[in-house]
Amino acid sequence: MKRLLSAFGRVRPRLPIARLLLGTALLGLAGCQIIPDPAPDATRFYVLTGPLPAQAASVTLGPLSLGLKAVSVAPYLRSRSMPLRTDEHEITYNDYARWAEPLDQGISRILQGRLLQAPAVGRVYAHPFPFDQPRDFDIAVSIVRCESVREGRSLVARLAALIEITRVSDGTVLTRRVFAAPDIPWDGRDHAALAAALSTSVDRLASEVIAQLPAGP
Repeated sequence: MKRLLSAFGRVRPRLPIARLLLGTALLGLAGCQIIPDPAPDATRFYVLTGPLPAQAASVTLGPLSLGLKAVSVAPYLRSRSMPLRTDEHEITYNDYARWAEPLDQGISRILQGRLLQAPAVGRVYAHPFPFDQPRDFDIAVSIVRCESVREGRSLVARLAALIEITRVSDGTVLTRRVFAAPDIPWDGRDHAALAAALSTSVDRLASEVIAQLPAGP
């Protein structure tokens, strides 16, 4: 009898330890269920839109051969986040509304497509230019504004750029001028509408470039 009681005494203290381990495991499982699922990524990506390649290719070829230099943009526009100018000297960026491609590449794509639609234009070469293809004129575009801007209680899409057209044969600068597209209102929430408004402004910039082209080589 004493041996039985002694054996029971040795086993009994182990029961609280087992219960403690079981409770810890159950608490750990409960903790895993409490952790919420990760929130979906709210970031949205936008692109500038312009003429489709098929539309540009269907236009009759004209006599001019052009070179479109790499479009330059102001350094603060190189961020993929869409900027909002809240003051002449203050810019904020929306990390949840981002350009899907570098802004300079999107603008260059639209300019090239629109130039190919111009009746006087036959070829448009993008930088870097091929050595074996002659060009009549080179076009340089520098973007100084391409953003939303707060005007009092309203918001507008604003684009401004410097245009320069050079005759390739002798390096003469034929045109150097600043172009400012008309402001386009937007509601401050629909960033797809902002991208569409800036696309319209880039299209107007392309129209200005075409209007400044000489009639012939």
